Amino acid sequence: MTHGATGTAVLRELNRIAVLDAVRRAVPVPLRIAEIADRTGLARPTVRQAVDLLIERAWLVAVPGTEDRSVGRPATRFALDGRSRPVLGIDVGPHRVTAVVAEVSGRRLATVRKVVGRSRAADVLSAMDAAVRSALAEAGVDAGSVTAAAAGSPGLIDAATGTVELAPSVAGWPSLAIVERVRAVVPCAVHLENDANLAALALARAQDDPDGTLLAVQWGERLGAGIVIDGRLHRGSRSAAGEIGFIGESARLVTAGGRGELESRLSSEAIGRRGVEAAAAHPRSVLATQIAAGTDPAAAVFTAATRRDRAALAVVDDIAGTFARAIAPVVLALAPGAVVIGGGVARAGPVLADAIAAHLAERVLVCPRVSLSALAEDAVVSGAIQLCTDKIWAAALT
Repeated sequence: MTHGATGTAVLRELNRIAVLDAVRRAVPVPLRIAEIADRTGLARPTVRQAVDLLIERAWLVAVPGTEDRSVGRPATRFALDGRSRPVLGIDVGPHRVTAVVAEVSGRRLATVRKVVGRSRAADVLSAMDAAVRSALAEAGVDAGSVTAAAAGSPGLIDAATGTVELAPSVAGWPSLAIVERVRAVVPCAVHLENDANLAALALARAQDDPDGTLLAVQWGERLGAGIVIDGRLHRGSRSAAGEIGFIGESARLVTAGGRGELESRLSSEAIGRRGVEAAAAHPRSVLATQIAAGTDPAAAVFTAATRRDRAALAVVDDIAGTFARAIAPVVLALAPGAVVIGGGVARAGPVLADAIAAHLAERVLVCPRVSLSALAEDAVVSGAIQLCTDKIWAAALT
């Protein structure tokens, strides 16, 4: 091949990348040739050539446009062919598994949640299989067409082998063959990552300053965190960064339920127990009425606190104080711009975030913003989808 031909091929690929990136950034709005030319600085014939190549490679599809009144004829627009490269995200927990199938743009096609029976390895894997297969069926996506998959799991993850090395809070968890089981359904690259790290990816992307430093807390049945420093996920040695649930007198000592010290005091189950105790001590409180009506005790605490119930507010203040005291040294060391809370506790509302911020401000030099994520329980699976699409786009735009 001559140097001229080689140069032309390289230039053609550069044009393809520029056009594909322009259309990707415009999602969900499809673009006309003229609009792509404006955004890339390329000539219209060059854009047209690149668009034709991307359609041939199943990256783009033509979308009939609305009538262009200035010339009296419809203008064809071009959009991502999201279904040509679907991705799969999974949140694997001891009590529930969530599977999401999404387009390469990140738009969700199906979300399926399955409750795990008795949290044994066989039960977890069966629930995961059922969730994945149901999500694929609901999305109308063939398993063989899935381009990438990612699963979030509690514990320390060996990135090289895709296995769980250690999960002290879930007995028997390291024996789960998560990657092999997923790969048996979708024959593509399957990535295994710590669940709090995946949540951190999703929560960081949603921030006004995605390139800043963030402590992303995953707080529900378990308690962990992901750390993003200057926009990059920090895994630490053996991917052990962020295990704040084990803050306490000794990280090697776990409770009878297999939880770290802080996790045992602040899990949603523990919050519920505190709520029941407070309701018993204050039988005429809104909190007591909520629990008597059958509301989940942890949810009742935050609902009643929002209504300024004194018994519930006292519980929330105690929870917030415990949490703030525990993470204050982490905040002092990292100086994050924000602490964002995902997981089931994220449904608590501003009453919890405000209480944490007040306690934290007394213990740190620079208090970060404290907020609750709208992603709530979907933070992990959202991060899994993001991990997949980021890898696909990194390859496509190189």
